[in-house]
Amino acid sequence: MMRRRTTLLTGCTALALALGATACGGGPVSAGGGDKALSGQTVTVAGVWTGSEQKNFQKVLDAFTAKTGAKTQFISTGDNVSTVVGSKIEGGNAPDVVMVPQVGVLQQFAKKGWLKPLSATAQQTITADYAPVWKKYGSVDGTVYGLYFKAAHKSTVWYSPDALAQAGVKPPKTYDEMLKDGHTVSDSGLAAFAIGGEDGWTLTDWFENIYLSQAGPEKYDALAAHKLKWTDASVVKALTTLGKLFKDKQLIAGGQKEALNTDFPGSVEKVFGPKPEAGMVYEGDFVGGVAHDQFGKTIGKDANFFPFPAVDGGTAPVVSGGDAAVVLKDGKNSKAGMKLLEYLATPEAAAVWAKAGGFLSPNKKLDPASYGDDVTRATAKSLIDAGDSVRFDMSDQAPAAFGGTKGAGEWKLLQDFLRDPSDPKGTAAKLESAAAKAYQD
Repeated sequence: MMRRRTTLLTGCTALALALGATACGGGPVSAGGGDKALSGQTVTVAGVWTGSEQKNFQKVLDAFTAKTGAKTQFISTGDNVSTVVGSKIEGGNAPDVVMVPQVGVLQQFAKKGWLKPLSATAQQTITADYAPVWKKYGSVDGTVYGLYFKAAHKSTVWYSPDALAQAGVKPPKTYDEMLKDGHTVSDSGLAAFAIGGEDGWTLTDWFENIYLSQAGPEKYDALAAHKLKWTDASVVKALTTLGKLFKDKQLIAGGQKEALNTDFPGSVEKVFGPKPEAGMVYEGDFVGGVAHDQFGKTIGKDANFFPFPAVDGGTAPVVSGGDAAVVLKDGKNSKAGMKLLEYLATPEAAAVWAKAGGFLSPNKKLDPASYGDDVTRATAKSLIDAGDSVRFDMSDQAPAAFGGTKGAGEWKLLQDFLRDPSDPKGTAAKLESAAAKAYQD
């Protein structure tokens, strides 16, 4: 199962550097007292994180150690988390806790009988401190298995304030206004948008935001579960709306061909790199980390975002991704693993990574002051304020063959549509054919 990137951050990545936060690096963060009830025990945790994400999560694990006495060991799985975890289970060496990056993987693990239901304590915290939608995405057939510890906000359009100021435009409120303003930006010398079409997942995110706003959450849920066919008129309409952007060479840096040869980091570089080619790039909150870490931009000053605008009079969309903690039945210390989950469910745990940066929490009880800058606080507030209207990334809910495989399924078909957006109805039919096969398998 290939992981869709919800973060691509390096070094001390915070969006957090706008106000000079200094929480990166340093030793273990104490979580306060505790009775050290787990002294002498070790909890193994597997997850996709590497680099700064792994270092920052280790700070959370260190805080758990300070509180409980339990030692922790983190195993980085790389993107193919289900294969790695499966082989460890078969080899009798299962980790206690896995940080799962996709709803589809969580469901797969549950259906294979690998997971322990969450403890009553963890469930009570989730019920009290999280919007119900997060409990839903952590559940399979009515049983709660997953705690969403880290979230991504995938409805943020990032821009160069200088580029918009030079064009004399302000952040738009509607999709049509965004395209109109894009022409104004283009007239001033820069293309409107950089699109990382080489990475098919960026195109699924474009579609999902348009579809959620235009068709509404009920149809979004139905399409995500394949209870609604991709040939439905609402899908054709969303593709038509997306096609207005894709076919407009004035709006896309380098046109369609170059967009298909640009990966996600390259699309960020086209806006925030040393030789800007575009004024805006749509992707998740993690764009800010790349703009800062790789191109030295100060978040809030040299790089900012506006919410993905409402489409056709709908509600502005909030699409999210996230990593859920689950406890494996076959772990050698699953009881201590459940204690770790109970800790991760608290605002105390979320605050540790929030201070380090490059992190959003879906926990309503987390003090916004825990975040290192105003931009991150605004992103987190948008995620929390969306409450139950948040929708998890649709392709991350799909079987990997359709929603998460390079050169296949939705990723490839939307790349084909970017190359030639002249037939939305035909593209919808191809999407339905691929989805029907994947969901059947």
